[in-house]
Order: sequence, then structure tokens, then C-alpha cells
Amino acid sequence: MLPSLVMDRRVFLSLLSMALAAPTAARAAPSPPPEPRRLKLINAHTGETFSGPYRDAVGPIPAAMEDLSAFLRDFHSGETIAYDVAALDFLADVMAAVGAREATVLSAYRTRETNEMLARTTFGVADNSQHIYGRALDIYLPARLDVAMETARAMRRGGVGWYPNSHFIHLDSGPVRNWDLGGAGFERLLLEMRDLIAKGGLDVSPDGALSLGDDDHPLSANQRLALHRLVAKAEALANSH
Repeated sequence: MLPSLVMDRRVFLSLLSMALAAPTAARAAPSPPPEPRRLKLINAHTGETFSGPYRDAVGPIPAAMEDLSAFLRDFHSGETIAYDVAALDFLADVMAAVGAREATVLSAYRTRETNEMLARTTFGVADNSQHIYGRALDIYLPARLDVAMETARAMRRGGVGWYPNSHFIHLDSGPVRNWDLGGAGFERLLLEMRDLIAKGGLDVSPDGALSLGDDDHPLSANQRLALHRLVAKAEALANSH
């Protein structure tokens, strides 16, 4: 019995030594939490700034989103909306991709009233703009805007509008689509307006609002003159940039 016990003890010690000498399986190091998403923005109309994180590992930071709601308000009326964080993420990713540390916001939230006012006086303002829903930002970057525009379009994250004559790009978190207002696109718009003027197909109200004309009520001489002046003004603006 004694030799057997000795042998069992030797086997046990041998197995124990092997176990201690064997390399232990490396434990996967816990992945670090994602860095907070940050934005540095300047409001071109109010001069206000926003600088800091707006999203952390948990999600959008409520206090920061509230600050951004006020920062991105309709500066005409002062009204605010809860801004879509996907639009902010889109902007942050475009800025990071082109190495831009800050962006100037030219237009953000618009009430329907503000949007209708702009549609009457500005080319390229959509009747049902994503700005109305807090999903769009018109921005200027110190980095090359054409590169930022192409980068944003390649991401296919929403709408990307290119306004080279006015030096800004539009980003929104709506459906994926692209458009240009400038260069050939702007010239086509002017040509279409000329055609409508010639055919009496456009009307203009005293406050400058454009609407489709009526064949039974052709444009008056004053209306035609007003439209021609509007086209000339648009052409001069395009050529000045």
C-alpha cells in the first residue's frame, strides 16, 4: 500500500507542477469606453458658441442637447425644437473626416412661418424643408467646402446640398439625396425663370412672393419688370462670389 501512495503523491505533484508551469490564458482587456462626441460651433447670426461634448457612452447628453436646442433656435422668432441627434452626428463625422475643428452655423431650425418667408425671397428653399423638423444644418467650414461636400455625400447619411456661390453646405438626417444650387444648377434655375416670365407663367405679389400665373390673367408690365429685376439681382449675386 505504501508504494502506491507514494506513486499517487508523485503523480499528483507532477501534475501540479505542470499546471503551475503552463501559461495562463490571456484575459481580454476590457475595451475602453468610447470617447464623448464633441462639437465646436459658432452661430453666424447671434454670435453665440457651443463647445463641448453632446453625446457620451450612454447616449445624447440631455443638458448638452438642451443647450444645442437653444443655440440652434430660429433666430427670427426665438422658437426652439429638440434637435435630431442624427443630424449632429452627421456634422461631427464630416468635420472629423476633413479635420475641421469648428463649424459656423448659417441656418438651423426654422418655424414654418420663417421657412415660408424665406421661400418667398430666397432661391432653393424647400416648402417642406428638413429645417422645419430640426433635422438640418447649413454650415460653413474653414476647411475646403468642396471636399466636405464630397465626403458627406459618400457617407450617404441624409441630404447634402451644395451652394458654392454662397459658400455653404446643407446637411440633414432625412432621406439620402443630393442637389446643387450654383454653377450649372443655378444657371438652369435662372433659365427656367426666364422661360416662365416670357410665357407669363410666373406671378409676383407686392411683398415679392412668387407663384404660378394664370393664362387668363397674364402678367402686368410692372410684374414682368419686377421679375426681370429679381432675375438680374440673382445673377449679380451669383457673379459676385
